[in-house]
Amino acid sequence: MAYNYFYTYNNEKALYYHRKALKKAISTFRKARILSEIAFIYIQQKKYQEAKDILEPISKCKIADKITPSNTNIVRSAIMYNLALSYIGLGNHKEQALKCLNESLELTIPYNNDFELIANYFGFYQYYSKYYNPELKKLYAEKSYYAAKRAKSAGNEIDRLADLIEADKAENSKKYWKIYARKNDSLYLSRKTAKNQFADVIYDSKKDKDENFELKNQKAEKELQLQRQKNRSYISYVVISLSLFIILFLIFYITTKGKREKSDIILKSEMRISQKLHNELNSNIYETLLFVHNNNVENKDDKEKLLNSLNNIYSKTRNISRENSKIPIDDRFVSVLREMISEYKTQDVNIILNGLDSISWNKIDKNKKIILYRILQELLFNMKKSNSSSLVSIVTKEIHKNLVIYYTDNSSEITSENNILEKRLQNVENRIKTIKGTLNFDTSLQSGFKISFKFPI
Repeated sequence: MAYNYFYTYNNEKALYYHRKALKKAISTFRKARILSEIAFIYIQQKKYQEAKDILEPISKCKIADKITPSNTNIVRSAIMYNLALSYIGLGNHKEQALKCLNESLELTIPYNNDFELIANYFGFYQYYSKYYNPELKKLYAEKSYYAAKRAKSAGNEIDRLADLIEADKAENSKKYWKIYARKNDSLYLSRKTAKNQFADVIYDSKKDKDENFELKNQKAEKELQLQRQKNRSYISYVVISLSLFIILFLIFYITTKGKREKSDIILKSEMRISQKLHNELNSNIYETLLFVHNNNVENKDDKEKLLNSLNNIYSKTRNISRENSKIPIDDRFVSVLREMISEYKTQDVNIILNGLDSISWNKIDKNKKIILYRILQELLFNMKKSNSSSLVSIVTKEIHKNLVIYYTDNSSEITSENNILEKRLQNVENRIKTIKGTLNFDTSLQSGFKISFKFPI
Protein backbone atom coordinates (compact mmCIF):
# COMPACT_ATOMS: atom_id res chain seq x y z
CA MET A 1 0.00 0.00 0.00
CA ALA A 2 2.85 2.40 0.85
CA TYR A 3 4.62 1.70 -2.48
CA ASN A 4 1.38 2.14 -4.44
CA TYR A 5 0.74 5.55 -2.88
CA PHE A 6 4.39 6.56 -3.39
CA TYR A 7 4.29 5.73 -7.11
CA THR A 8 1.10 7.79 -7.46
CA TYR A 9 2.87 10.74 -5.78
CA ASN A 10 0.85 10.59 -2.55
CA ASN A 11 3.73 10.78 -0.10
CA GLU A 12 1.63 11.37 3.02
CA LYS A 13 -0.41 8.22 2.47
CA ALA A 14 2.79 6.34 1.69
CA LEU A 15 4.29 7.50 4.99
CA TYR A 16 1.07 6.52 6.83
CA TYR A 17 1.23 2.91 5.58
CA HIS A 18 5.00 2.64 6.06
CA ARG A 19 4.48 3.60 9.72
CA LYS A 20 1.70 1.03 10.08
CA ALA A 21 4.03 -1.57 8.57
CA LEU A 22 6.77 -0.50 11.00
CA LYS A 23 4.45 -1.24 13.95
CA LYS A 24 3.77 -4.73 12.59
CA ALA A 25 7.44 -5.56 11.86
CA ILE A 26 9.14 -7.92 14.30
CA SER A 27 12.69 -8.47 13.05
CA THR A 28 15.35 -5.73 13.20
CA PHE A 29 16.12 -6.25 9.52
CA ARG A 30 12.53 -5.54 8.45
CA LYS A 31 12.35 -2.47 10.67
CA ALA A 32 15.60 -1.14 9.15
CA ARG A 33 14.26 -1.71 5.62
CA ILE A 34 11.01 0.19 6.37
CA LEU A 35 12.91 3.05 8.05
CA SER A 36 15.04 3.37 4.90
CA GLU A 37 11.87 3.68 2.80
CA ILE A 38 10.47 6.35 5.15
CA ALA A 39 13.79 8.29 4.87
CA PHE A 40 13.63 8.05 1.06
CA ILE A 41 10.16 9.70 1.09
CA TYR A 42 11.54 12.47 3.34
CA ILE A 43 14.31 13.02 0.72
CA GLN A 44 11.63 13.43 -1.99
CA GLN A 45 9.98 16.00 0.29
CA LYS A 46 13.40 17.71 0.75
CA LYS A 47 13.32 16.88 4.47
CA TYR A 48 16.99 15.93 4.39
CA GLN A 49 17.70 16.38 8.07
CA GLU A 50 14.80 14.05 9.08
CA ALA A 51 16.11 11.48 6.61
CA LYS A 52 19.66 11.79 7.95
CA ASP A 53 18.45 11.38 11.56
CA ILE A 54 16.75 8.11 10.64
CA LEU A 55 19.51 6.66 8.44
CA GLU A 56 22.71 7.43 10.33
CA PRO A 57 21.90 5.16 13.37
CA ILE A 58 20.99 2.14 11.24
CA SER A 59 23.92 2.68 8.84
CA LYS A 60 26.31 2.10 11.74
CA CYS A 61 24.82 -1.36 12.42
CA LYS A 62 25.43 -4.56 10.49
CA ILE A 63 21.88 -5.83 10.13
CA ALA A 64 21.38 -9.16 8.37
CA ASP A 65 18.28 -10.85 6.93
CA LYS A 66 18.29 -14.26 8.65
CA ILE A 67 15.44 -15.57 6.50
CA THR A 68 16.79 -14.51 3.07
CA PRO A 69 20.50 -13.70 3.49
CA SER A 70 20.83 -12.40 -0.12
CA ASN A 71 18.63 -9.42 0.82
CA THR A 72 21.15 -8.20 3.41
CA ASN A 73 23.48 -6.41 0.94
CA ILE A 74 20.60 -5.07 -1.18
CA VAL A 75 18.97 -3.37 1.80
CA ARG A 76 22.38 -2.16 3.08
CA SER A 77 23.03 -0.65 -0.38
CA ALA A 78 19.68 1.15 -0.30
CA ILE A 79 20.37 2.54 3.20
CA MET A 80 23.78 3.91 2.14
CA TYR A 81 22.32 5.33 -1.10
CA ASN A 82 19.52 7.14 0.75
CA LEU A 83 22.00 8.46 3.35
CA ALA A 84 24.22 9.77 0.52
CA LEU A 85 21.21 11.61 -1.00
CA SER A 86 20.41 13.20 2.37
CA TYR A 87 24.06 14.33 2.71
CA ILE A 88 23.99 15.76 -0.83
CA GLY A 89 20.75 17.58 -0.06
CA LEU A 90 22.12 19.08 3.16
CA GLY A 91 25.53 20.03 1.71
CA ASN A 92 28.76 20.29 3.72
CA HIS A 93 28.97 16.48 3.78
CA LYS A 94 31.06 15.93 0.64
CA GLU A 95 33.30 13.14 1.91
CA GLN A 96 30.52 11.30 3.78
CA ALA A 97 28.27 11.43 0.71
CA LEU A 98 30.96 10.02 -1.62
CA LYS A 99 31.85 7.31 0.85
CA CYS A 100 28.19 6.23 1.10
CA LEU A 101 27.80 6.22 -2.72
CA ASN A 102 30.92 4.08 -3.22
CA GLU A 103 29.82 1.54 -0.60
CA SER A 104 26.32 1.36 -2.11
CA LEU A 105 27.73 0.78 -5.62
CA GLU A 106 30.15 -1.89 -4.38
CA LEU A 107 27.26 -3.79 -2.76
CA THR A 108 25.07 -3.55 -5.90
CA ILE A 109 27.57 -4.52 -8.67
CA PRO A 110 27.87 -8.22 -7.70
CA TYR A 111 24.14 -8.73 -8.29
CA ASN A 112 24.43 -7.50 -11.92
CA ASN A 113 21.02 -5.82 -11.52
CA ASP A 114 20.68 -2.94 -14.01
CA PHE A 115 17.56 -1.65 -12.32
CA GLU A 116 19.41 -1.17 -9.04
CA LEU A 117 22.39 0.37 -10.89
CA ILE A 118 20.14 3.10 -12.30
CA ALA A 119 19.80 4.59 -8.82
CA ASN A 120 23.48 4.13 -7.94
CA TYR A 121 24.71 5.93 -11.05
CA PHE A 122 22.05 8.61 -10.64
CA GLY A 123 23.38 9.23 -7.11
CA PHE A 124 26.85 9.92 -8.52
CA TYR A 125 25.24 12.18 -11.15
CA GLN A 126 23.63 14.23 -8.37
CA TYR A 127 26.83 14.26 -6.33
CA TYR A 128 28.96 15.65 -9.20
CA SER A 129 26.19 18.11 -10.04
CA LYS A 130 26.36 19.38 -6.46
CA TYR A 131 30.13 19.42 -6.33
CA TYR A 132 30.79 20.71 -9.85
CA ASN A 133 32.59 18.16 -12.07
CA PRO A 134 31.09 18.27 -15.60
CA GLU A 135 32.99 15.28 -17.01
CA LEU A 136 32.08 12.87 -14.20
CA LYS A 137 28.54 14.28 -14.15
CA LYS A 138 28.11 13.44 -17.86
CA LEU A 139 29.79 10.03 -17.37
CA TYR A 140 27.37 8.90 -14.65
CA ALA A 141 24.39 10.43 -16.50
CA GLU A 142 25.31 8.17 -19.45
CA LYS A 143 25.85 5.15 -17.21
CA SER A 144 22.47 5.72 -15.54
CA TYR A 145 20.77 6.14 -18.95
CA TYR A 146 22.24 2.94 -20.43
CA ALA A 147 21.41 0.99 -17.25
CA ALA A 148 17.79 2.15 -17.61
CA LYS A 149 17.86 1.19 -21.29
CA ARG A 150 19.19 -2.30 -20.49
CA ALA A 151 16.58 -2.66 -17.72
CA LYS A 152 13.87 -1.57 -20.23
CA SER A 153 12.52 0.91 -17.70
CA ALA A 154 10.84 3.49 -19.95
CA GLY A 155 10.20 6.03 -17.23
CA ASN A 156 13.75 5.93 -15.90
CA GLU A 157 15.13 5.95 -19.45
CA ILE A 158 13.31 9.20 -20.28
CA ASP A 159 14.30 10.83 -16.95
CA ARG A 160 17.94 9.84 -17.45
CA LEU A 161 17.85 11.17 -21.04
CA ALA A 162 16.77 14.50 -19.61
CA ASP A 163 19.72 14.39 -17.22
CA LEU A 164 22.04 13.50 -20.12
CA ILE A 165 20.75 16.37 -22.27
CA GLU A 166 21.41 18.75 -19.38
CA ALA A 167 24.90 17.33 -18.70
CA ASP A 168 26.20 16.99 -22.30
CA LYS A 169 27.43 19.60 -24.70
CA ALA A 170 24.97 21.48 -26.84
CA GLU A 171 26.01 19.79 -30.11
CA ASN A 172 25.21 16.34 -28.67
CA SER A 173 22.02 17.42 -26.91
CA LYS A 174 20.11 17.57 -30.24
CA LYS A 175 20.70 13.84 -30.78
CA TYR A 176 19.50 12.95 -27.32
CA TRP A 177 16.58 15.35 -27.62
CA LYS A 178 15.07 13.48 -30.59
CA ILE A 179 15.33 10.23 -28.67
CA TYR A 180 13.79 11.92 -25.64
CA ALA A 181 10.84 13.32 -27.65
CA ARG A 182 10.13 9.96 -29.27
CA LYS A 183 10.39 8.06 -25.99
CA ASN A 184 8.30 10.63 -24.15
CA ASP A 185 5.48 10.44 -26.72
CA SER A 186 5.53 6.67 -26.56
CA LEU A 187 5.47 6.76 -22.75
CA TYR A 188 2.60 9.27 -22.79
CA LEU A 189 0.58 7.00 -25.08
CA SER A 190 1.35 3.97 -22.90
CA ARG A 191 0.36 5.84 -19.75
CA LYS A 192 -2.85 7.06 -21.40
CA THR A 193 -3.68 3.49 -22.41
CA ALA A 194 -2.83 2.34 -18.91
CA LYS A 195 -5.00 5.13 -17.51
CA ASN A 196 -7.93 3.96 -19.64
CA GLN A 197 -7.31 0.40 -18.53
CA PHE A 198 -7.12 1.63 -14.97
CA ALA A 199 -10.46 3.39 -15.44
CA ASP A 200 -11.89 0.09 -16.70
CA VAL A 201 -10.46 -1.63 -13.67
CA ILE A 202 -12.04 1.00 -11.41
CA TYR A 203 -15.38 0.56 -13.19
CA ASP A 204 -15.15 -3.23 -12.98
CA SER A 205 -14.06 -2.95 -9.37
CA LYS A 206 -17.03 -0.71 -8.58
CA LYS A 207 -19.32 -3.09 -10.44
CA ASP A 208 -17.88 -6.05 -8.51
CA LYS A 209 -18.19 -4.06 -5.31
CA ASP A 210 -21.86 -3.31 -6.01
CA GLU A 211 -22.49 -6.95 -6.88
CA ASN A 212 -20.68 -8.05 -3.74
CA PHE A 213 -22.71 -5.58 -1.73
CA GLU A 214 -25.92 -6.96 -3.25
CA LEU A 215 -24.77 -10.51 -2.54
CA LYS A 216 -23.97 -9.53 1.03
CA ASN A 217 -27.44 -8.03 1.37
CA GLN A 218 -28.98 -11.22 -0.02
CA LYS A 219 -26.84 -13.28 2.33
CA ALA A 220 -27.81 -11.08 5.28
CA GLU A 221 -31.48 -11.37 4.28
CA LYS A 222 -31.20 -15.16 4.03
CA GLU A 223 -29.46 -15.29 7.41
CA LEU A 224 -32.22 -13.12 8.84
CA GLN A 225 -34.86 -15.44 7.36
CA LEU A 226 -33.01 -18.46 8.76
CA GLN A 227 -32.84 -16.77 12.17
CA ARG A 228 -36.55 -15.96 12.02
CA GLN A 229 -37.30 -19.55 10.99
CA LYS A 230 -35.11 -20.77 13.85
CA ASN A 231 -36.98 -18.46 16.24
CA ARG A 232 -40.30 -19.74 14.91
CA SER A 233 -39.03 -23.30 15.40
CA TYR A 234 -38.09 -22.50 18.99
CA ILE A 235 -41.53 -20.95 19.57
CA SER A 236 -43.16 -24.02 17.97
CA TYR A 237 -41.14 -26.32 20.22
CA VAL A 238 -42.20 -24.30 23.27
CA VAL A 239 -45.86 -24.29 22.17
CA ILE A 240 -45.79 -28.02 21.39
CA SER A 241 -44.06 -28.80 24.70
CA LEU A 242 -46.55 -26.64 26.58
CA SER A 243 -49.47 -28.24 24.71
CA LEU A 244 -48.17 -31.74 25.49
CA PHE A 245 -47.77 -30.78 29.13
CA ILE A 246 -51.34 -29.41 29.24
CA ILE A 247 -52.69 -32.51 27.45
CA LEU A 248 -50.86 -34.83 29.86
CA PHE A 249 -52.10 -32.77 32.78
CA LEU A 250 -55.69 -32.91 31.46
CA ILE A 251 -55.41 -36.67 30.89
CA PHE A 252 -54.11 -37.12 34.41
CA TYR A 253 -56.77 -34.80 35.82
CA ILE A 254 -59.63 -36.40 33.87
CA THR A 255 -58.40 -39.91 34.71
CA THR A 256 -58.12 -39.03 38.38
CA LYS A 257 -61.49 -37.29 38.33
CA GLY A 258 -63.03 -40.28 36.50
CA LYS A 259 -61.64 -42.70 39.08
CA ARG A 260 -62.90 -40.48 41.87
CA GLU A 261 -66.35 -40.15 40.28
CA LYS A 262 -66.40 -43.88 39.61
CA SER A 263 -65.60 -44.49 43.27
CA ASP A 264 -68.36 -42.05 44.26
CA ILE A 265 -70.82 -43.79 41.91
CA ILE A 266 -69.86 -47.20 43.31
CA LEU A 267 -70.27 -45.89 46.86
CA LYS A 268 -73.64 -44.34 46.03
CA SER A 269 -74.72 -47.53 44.27
CA GLU A 270 -73.70 -49.59 47.26
CA MET A 271 -75.53 -47.21 49.59
CA ARG A 272 -78.62 -47.37 47.37
CA ILE A 273 -78.55 -51.17 47.22
CA SER A 274 -77.98 -51.35 50.94
CA GLN A 275 -80.87 -49.00 51.58
CA LYS A 276 -83.11 -50.97 49.21
CA LEU A 277 -82.22 -54.25 50.93
CA HIS A 278 -82.96 -52.62 54.26
CA ASN A 279 -86.31 -51.18 53.13
CA GLU A 280 -87.60 -54.26 51.33
CA LEU A 281 -86.19 -57.11 53.42
CA ASN A 282 -85.91 -55.74 56.91
CA SER A 283 -89.57 -56.21 57.83
CA ASN A 284 -89.75 -59.61 56.08
CA ILE A 285 -86.70 -60.94 57.89
CA TYR A 286 -87.95 -59.59 61.22
CA GLU A 287 -91.38 -61.15 60.68
CA THR A 288 -89.79 -64.49 59.72
CA LEU A 289 -87.58 -64.54 62.79
CA LEU A 290 -90.55 -63.65 64.97
CA PHE A 291 -92.58 -66.42 63.32
CA VAL A 292 -89.85 -68.99 64.02
CA HIS A 293 -89.61 -67.80 67.62
CA ASN A 294 -93.36 -68.01 68.26
CA ASN A 295 -94.29 -71.14 66.29
CA ASN A 296 -93.29 -74.74 66.04
CA VAL A 297 -91.56 -75.08 62.68
CA GLU A 298 -91.85 -78.87 62.95
CA ASN A 299 -95.54 -78.44 62.32
CA LYS A 300 -96.36 -79.03 58.68
CA ASP A 301 -98.44 -75.87 58.18
CA ASP A 302 -95.97 -73.66 60.07
CA LYS A 303 -93.12 -75.22 58.21
CA GLU A 304 -94.86 -74.47 54.87
CA LYS A 305 -95.41 -70.83 55.91
CA LEU A 306 -91.74 -70.53 56.91
CA LEU A 307 -90.60 -71.91 53.54
CA ASN A 308 -92.88 -69.50 51.68
CA SER A 309 -91.53 -66.61 53.71
CA LEU A 310 -87.91 -67.62 53.04
CA ASN A 311 -88.67 -68.09 49.35
CA ASN A 312 -90.20 -64.60 49.25
CA ILE A 313 -87.03 -63.14 50.86
CA TYR A 314 -84.87 -65.05 48.37
CA SER A 315 -86.94 -63.79 45.40
CA LYS A 316 -86.68 -60.19 46.53
CA THR A 317 -82.93 -60.53 47.09
CA ARG A 318 -82.47 -62.13 43.69
CA ASN A 319 -84.51 -59.36 41.99
CA ILE A 320 -82.43 -56.66 43.65
CA SER A 321 -79.28 -58.49 42.56
CA ARG A 322 -80.54 -58.73 39.00
CA GLU A 323 -81.48 -55.05 38.95
CA ASN A 324 -77.90 -54.07 39.77
CA SER A 325 -76.00 -56.87 38.06
CA LYS A 326 -73.97 -56.52 34.89
CA ILE A 327 -76.02 -56.84 31.73
CA PRO A 328 -74.51 -58.95 28.91
CA ILE A 329 -74.63 -57.10 25.59
CA ASP A 330 -73.43 -59.88 23.30
CA ASP A 331 -75.51 -62.60 21.65
CA ARG A 332 -76.98 -63.47 25.06
CA PHE A 333 -78.72 -60.10 25.37
CA VAL A 334 -82.15 -61.25 24.04
CA SER A 335 -82.23 -64.35 26.23
CA VAL A 336 -81.19 -62.32 29.33
CA LEU A 337 -83.84 -59.70 28.48
CA ARG A 338 -86.51 -62.43 28.17
CA GLU A 339 -85.36 -63.94 31.47
CA MET A 340 -85.61 -60.58 33.23
CA ILE A 341 -89.12 -60.01 31.86
CA SER A 342 -90.21 -63.50 32.86
CA GLU A 343 -89.26 -62.76 36.48
CA TYR A 344 -92.24 -60.41 36.64
CA LYS A 345 -94.61 -63.02 35.20
CA THR A 346 -96.75 -64.74 37.84
CA GLN A 347 -99.97 -66.71 38.08
CA ASP A 348 -101.86 -63.42 38.31
CA VAL A 349 -99.82 -61.45 35.76
CA ASN A 350 -99.49 -62.52 32.13
CA ILE A 351 -96.82 -60.84 29.92
CA ILE A 352 -97.04 -60.93 26.11
CA LEU A 353 -93.88 -60.30 24.05
CA ASN A 354 -93.95 -59.51 20.33
CA GLY A 355 -91.13 -58.63 17.88
CA LEU A 356 -88.05 -59.27 20.02
CA ASP A 357 -86.66 -61.82 17.59
CA SER A 358 -87.22 -59.60 14.54
CA ILE A 359 -84.68 -56.97 15.66
CA SER A 360 -80.99 -57.06 14.56
CA TRP A 361 -79.59 -56.56 18.06
CA ASN A 362 -75.97 -56.68 16.86
CA LYS A 363 -76.46 -53.33 15.08
CA ILE A 364 -77.58 -51.57 18.28
CA ASP A 365 -75.05 -49.82 20.49
CA LYS A 366 -74.23 -51.54 23.79
CA ASN A 367 -75.22 -48.49 25.87
CA LYS A 368 -78.60 -48.36 24.16
CA LYS A 369 -79.14 -52.06 24.94
CA ILE A 370 -78.38 -51.46 28.61
CA ILE A 371 -80.73 -48.46 28.78
CA LEU A 372 -83.50 -50.43 27.03
CA TYR A 373 -83.04 -53.23 29.56
CA ARG A 374 -83.23 -50.79 32.50
CA ILE A 375 -86.28 -48.96 31.10
CA LEU A 376 -88.26 -52.17 30.69
CA GLN A 377 -87.10 -53.29 34.12
CA GLU A 378 -88.28 -49.96 35.58
CA LEU A 379 -91.68 -50.20 33.89
CA LEU A 380 -92.21 -53.79 35.02
CA PHE A 381 -91.07 -52.98 38.54
CA ASN A 382 -93.60 -50.13 38.74
CA MET A 383 -96.25 -52.47 37.35
CA LYS A 384 -95.49 -55.07 40.02
CA LYS A 385 -95.33 -52.42 42.72
CA SER A 386 -98.80 -51.13 41.86
CA ASN A 387 -100.08 -54.72 42.09
CA SER A 388 -103.09 -53.82 39.95
CA SER A 389 -102.18 -55.30 36.57
CA SER A 390 -103.00 -58.72 35.24
CA LEU A 391 -101.93 -58.30 31.60
CA VAL A 392 -98.82 -56.66 30.12
CA SER A 393 -97.96 -56.29 26.42
CA ILE A 394 -94.49 -55.38 25.09
CA VAL A 395 -94.21 -54.89 21.32
CA THR A 396 -90.85 -54.16 19.64
CA LYS A 397 -90.51 -52.79 16.09
CA GLU A 398 -87.85 -51.28 13.83
CA ILE A 399 -89.26 -48.24 11.97
CA HIS A 400 -87.11 -45.93 9.78
CA LYS A 401 -83.84 -46.82 11.54
CA ASN A 402 -85.45 -46.30 14.93
CA LEU A 403 -86.22 -48.91 17.54
CA VAL A 404 -89.79 -48.37 18.79
CA ILE A 405 -91.17 -50.10 21.93
CA TYR A 406 -94.86 -50.11 22.87
CA TYR A 407 -95.63 -50.96 26.50
CA THR A 408 -99.22 -51.48 27.70
CA ASP A 409 -100.72 -52.85 30.91
CA ASN A 410 -104.22 -52.88 32.40
CA SER A 411 -103.23 -51.11 35.61
CA SER A 412 -106.21 -49.59 37.48
CA GLU A 413 -104.28 -46.75 39.21
CA ILE A 414 -104.97 -43.04 38.53
CA THR A 415 -103.64 -42.06 35.13
CA SER A 416 -103.34 -38.25 35.37
CA GLU A 417 -100.41 -36.96 33.42
CA ASN A 418 -98.63 -35.35 36.37
CA ASN A 419 -98.93 -38.42 38.57
CA ILE A 420 -97.57 -40.63 35.79
CA LEU A 421 -94.54 -38.42 35.17
CA GLU A 422 -93.89 -38.00 38.84
CA LYS A 423 -94.50 -41.55 40.05
CA ARG A 424 -93.84 -43.88 37.17
CA LEU A 425 -91.97 -42.20 34.32
CA GLN A 426 -89.32 -39.97 35.89
CA ASN A 427 -86.46 -42.48 35.67
CA VAL A 428 -87.68 -43.76 32.28
CA GLU A 429 -87.73 -40.24 30.88
CA ASN A 430 -84.23 -39.47 32.18
CA ARG A 431 -82.82 -42.66 30.71
CA ILE A 432 -84.39 -42.23 27.27
CA LYS A 433 -83.01 -38.68 26.95
CA THR A 434 -79.42 -39.90 27.35
CA ILE A 435 -79.67 -41.83 24.04
CA LYS A 436 -81.50 -39.04 22.17
CA GLY A 437 -84.80 -40.87 22.34
CA THR A 438 -88.37 -39.62 22.71
CA LEU A 439 -91.14 -40.70 25.07
CA ASN A 440 -94.94 -40.72 24.42
CA PHE A 441 -97.78 -41.87 26.68
CA ASP A 442 -101.52 -42.16 26.17
CA THR A 443 -103.73 -40.45 28.77
CA SER A 444 -107.02 -41.07 26.94
CA LEU A 445 -107.46 -44.51 28.45
CA GLN A 446 -110.06 -44.81 31.23
CA SER A 447 -108.07 -47.61 32.79
CA GLY A 448 -104.68 -49.12 32.14
CA PHE A 449 -101.37 -47.61 31.16
CA LYS A 450 -99.89 -47.21 27.66
CA ILE A 451 -96.53 -45.77 26.76
CA SER A 452 -94.24 -45.85 23.73
CA PHE A 453 -90.63 -44.71 23.32
CA LYS A 454 -88.14 -44.80 20.48
CA PHE A 455 -84.45 -44.08 19.87
CA PRO A 456 -82.18 -44.23 16.80
CA ILE A 457 -80.45 -47.54 16.17
